[in-house]
Amino acid sequence: MACSDCAPRRRHTPAASNSRLFSRILVIQNATVYTDSYMAVVISLFRAINVGGHNTVKMDALRELYTRLGFRDVQSYVQSGNVVFSTPAQDLARLRKRIEAAVVETFGVSTNIILRTPADFRSVIANNPFAKRAGIEPNKLHVNFLSGDPAPGVRERLSQIKLAREELHLDGRELYMYYPDGMGRSKLTPVAIERALKTSGTARNWNTVTKLLEMAEKVS
Repeated sequence: MACSDCAPRRRHTPAASNSRLFSRILVIQNATVYTDSYMAVVISLFRAINVGGHNTVKMDALRELYTRLGFRDVQSYVQSGNVVFSTPAQDLARLRKRIEAAVVETFGVSTNIILRTPADFRSVIANNPFAKRAGIEPNKLHVNFLSGDPAPGVRERLSQIKLAREELHLDGRELYMYYPDGMGRSKLTPVAIERALKTSGTARNWNTVTKLLEMAEKVS
């Protein structure tokens, strides 16, 4: 097993490079429509929806909800719950709670949502510990995006997880996980990982990570 704790990275907030400037706000039928105000691009990652027939949320309905919440440039990717959008909100913690509450009210689904900026995703790609290794299959490389910082002692707990050929590398709020034999055949379970990290998260394979950044940068 390879496991490494890196020094905490600087937290990214919506930057001017990912924003546009506007000035007016309209409210129409309880939907806030922002025009002429600061807009930042955000990537939202849903945890455990549309898995095994549970917590079912249709992506067209989810995009409609985001639009009703006043977000712009709303796009979704695949069925695991990935939505790119722009918003004038700058407090991502409050924004996350607002979206989670709206999802419960609209779909009856209670789930965690992880929010990241395009700058966060660029850092994830730049810090990929497998980038220089030949033969890495992108569909077998996953990034677990954590909802918060891992609890103290995480290195020791991760080292106690029994692995076959899997590899784990922790970097700030992201855990890189490589499954050379495929995630479906691995005994490394999300429950064991979450128990070690003592914080929740949601994983995406490398193809999804790069695609979401591509989508976000087009919005930017």
